[in-house]
Amino acid sequence: MALLHSARPHQPQLHGLSPRAAIPGGSFEVVGAHLMQMTNDGPQLPMAFFGDTPATLDLARPARAMVRVPEGAISSDLVLRHGAVHSNGLHVSIGVPMAEELHLVSNPAVDAEGNLFAMVSGPRGERVPVSIFRIAADLQMSPFVHDLLNVSALAFDRDGYLYASSRAEGCVYRISREGAISTYAEGMGIATGLAFDRAGNLYVGDRSGTIFKIAPTREIFVFATLEPSMAAYHLAFRDDGVLLVTAPTTSSNQPIYAIAADGTTSVFYRGLGRPQGMAFDENSNLYVAASLHGRRGIVKISRAGDAELVVAGNDLVGLCFLEDGCAALATHTVLFHADLGIQGRELV
Repeated sequence: MALLHSARPHQPQLHGLSPRAAIPGGSFEVVGAHLMQMTNDGPQLPMAFFGDTPATLDLARPARAMVRVPEGAISSDLVLRHGAVHSNGLHVSIGVPMAEELHLVSNPAVDAEGNLFAMVSGPRGERVPVSIFRIAADLQMSPFVHDLLNVSALAFDRDGYLYASSRAEGCVYRISREGAISTYAEGMGIATGLAFDRAGNLYVGDRSGTIFKIAPTREIFVFATLEPSMAAYHLAFRDDGVLLVTAPTTSSNQPIYAIAADGTTSVFYRGLGRPQGMAFDENSNLYVAASLHGRRGIVKISRAGDAELVVAGNDLVGLCFLEDGCAALATHTVLFHADLGIQGRELV
């Protein structure tokens, strides 16, 4: 009587994977053939490697597997092995830490020279020794601003000034290139998200339910009202002048709001879990830190409203695009550098 299965395992074949990138803790979904071997002793799980770094499997089926990225993994070829038999390799992009021991609650910001700025927000009502760090192009990190209370969002104006909101004080501060601080606006409630339009108006999200508009003359208007958020408002302008807003709650079916120039509010996209920081590429596709169909990471939403996960990462809260198709990806405590092959929109 013939054996049910050959003693020699079939060679695994990797046909494709998604998303295009991940950070440690995120998972790649792999499709192929013979990924899990069926033998007389039962199913045999493969071993997974990113280069020489072993990884664990969240799921394994003959034609599908979920491979989790371990700490210390770098961009390399993903290979599955059954003993001495191994698959073809598929190249994966994995983010590497560029700054740690932060407390990020929204996007980092990048200036015209390519310097990154990242916050240490701190517990509500508590000051931290360094509120904003500057990370140069050579990845050298240095303190930039001290003693701001609970920095919640960062944004640059066209003149190169950095603006920071404080959710505890309801203030927006303006910071020069040298780090000199002045108060730009007060009375912003629980001030969180920041964004400039092309006319130089600054928009501030008060997470208790108001979007404020501050004219260059510093006159303050109520631009729109939304449902309150349990965490923050995150703001980003489309090329057509429509303001997009995320307002994370505990729901897994949350919207991205679209606010027209007259303050009229509609829903641009619905179906995300805890959407937070946003950024645009050069083709006006939106990227948002959120969960899509139960998987956390960076979600790409096209202008037509089609969504896909492009980066897997469990704790991502924001991002900004850098030069040469790269991006800075923010978790609560770590800023990662990742090559996504995506060109960000030019700074206004």
